[in-house]
Amino acid sequence: MELAKSGSLATPNTTVILSRLDTQPLTGKTDMTTQVHPDHAQLANRFTADQERAHWHDGALWFVRQKRDRMAHSLPEWERLRELAGQIKAHTLSNLPHYLEAFEQNATRLGATVHWARDAEEHNRIVHEILQANGVRRVVKSKSMLTEECHLNPYLEAQGIEVVDTDLGEWIVQLRNETPSHIVLPAIHLRKEEVGETFHQHIGTPKGNSDPKFLARAARHELRQRFVRADAGITGVNFAIAQSGGVVVCTNEGNADLGVSLPPLHIACMGLEKLLPRLEDLSVFTRLLARSATGQPITAYTSHFHGPRPGGQMHIVIVDNGRSDIRANPTYRESLQCIRCGACMNTCPVYRRSGGHSYSNTVPGPIGSVLAPSQNAHAHHSLPYACTLCGSCTDVCPVKIPLHHQLLAWRGELAERKLIPFSKRLSMKFARVVLGTPWIYRSGGWVARTGLRFLPHWLTHNRLNTWARQRELPVAPKQSFREQFRRSHSMRPDAPPSESSEQIPPEQFRNSKGP
Repeated sequence: MELAKSGSLATPNTTVILSRLDTQPLTGKTDMTTQVHPDHAQLANRFTADQERAHWHDGALWFVRQKRDRMAHSLPEWERLRELAGQIKAHTLSNLPHYLEAFEQNATRLGATVHWARDAEEHNRIVHEILQANGVRRVVKSKSMLTEECHLNPYLEAQGIEVVDTDLGEWIVQLRNETPSHIVLPAIHLRKEEVGETFHQHIGTPKGNSDPKFLARAARHELRQRFVRADAGITGVNFAIAQSGGVVVCTNEGNADLGVSLPPLHIACMGLEKLLPRLEDLSVFTRLLARSATGQPITAYTSHFHGPRPGGQMHIVIVDNGRSDIRANPTYRESLQCIRCGACMNTCPVYRRSGGHSYSNTVPGPIGSVLAPSQNAHAHHSLPYACTLCGSCTDVCPVKIPLHHQLLAWRGELAERKLIPFSKRLSMKFARVVLGTPWIYRSGGWVARTGLRFLPHWLTHNRLNTWARQRELPVAPKQSFREQFRRSHSMRPDAPPSESSEQIPPEQFRNSKGP
């Protein structure tokens, strides 16, 4: 296969990436760096210190989750759509080299130039070389989690290129020199008063004006000027169609359309997992995406791009950046089916109460806690533990990724590789002994039930007990569940003697491996 070219620019041979898709993951690859981010729990404590914000954040996301539920219940075929979407994604991942080659051929036939990037560094270099070859100094960019993942903005700014995010939420956090805290609602962690103050500082709106309609109009006026002056537009890709060679971008603000219609140069950046085989498959995902993300029937703009506009250029940069390693791992492969709707974040009790920035990762929440350790297990060892294993994320995922099972698998892998603190490993070993020895479990339960009824609150909730910092313990019952069950069951006149736990020989409890 020949090198793809754009003028004097040559991209890596397609086979370099395609050949990796059938290899095994690199063992130990993620542990080579010694860089360690602060634990999720430490960063979550900073967020929850502002209790008013934490409660407001929780309620705002739960409101979105409720909208999602209403939309799901309005479609009798909802579960069938989820099942079908998962099957389409699984089929595509199983045949990914074939569909990538088909997409490149069809996109090239339409006049687009396809580039291949092994990692974030190569992605940024390719984008910069395209901009440099066309004399670009000003870029407008629609929302793209891939470019956030690759840290494209600071890279281009260091090269003297002005980059403006045109999604309203993305632009707000860019003005504040922050990263998005949510993949669909980037500024969900901010109050309208904070947005008003940000606009006052950066675009000169009246101080103290936090009216949402006024702020939206001010943002539109400012961004329209950036669109007109831009030399190039960069977009992400929600879906890429192998059959047609086209890409699909979904927005609610129309900023992607403006960003690529006015400038002559369009660069679309996509992870290699964004592919769908056929155009007819797209309808399944457009019915699921917006309903899962924001509780609306469909995004306001679902834009299809098939090659460059007349007289313009279109470049598509396909990025691996560790995705082929995830694909080669059967435990976590299904995480690549993600369509970035954010539903798992909106329902996750940990994410809602701790904020997206506590994850120190481009993609936060449950799906981010699966993907981040694949990139760097040493730095992100705490994320799989930022989970209650309630399974709510799996229940709402539109492509049925078994997220809580994958998070549990990561816990086992991190423990085996000794990438979690010794104190946590020791406490888990202690718990294993307690839960695996019935008499210790029963005795410990009696001690806890008795002690908690008499211990003063300050003794159970103090600086040393970090677990209780944001929690209250329930009222301790006078009887254990076993005792309550035994009592209520023995009082039933229709209960046969063989069903009563009194009839179970004591040695059976002693031989049991569970509590």
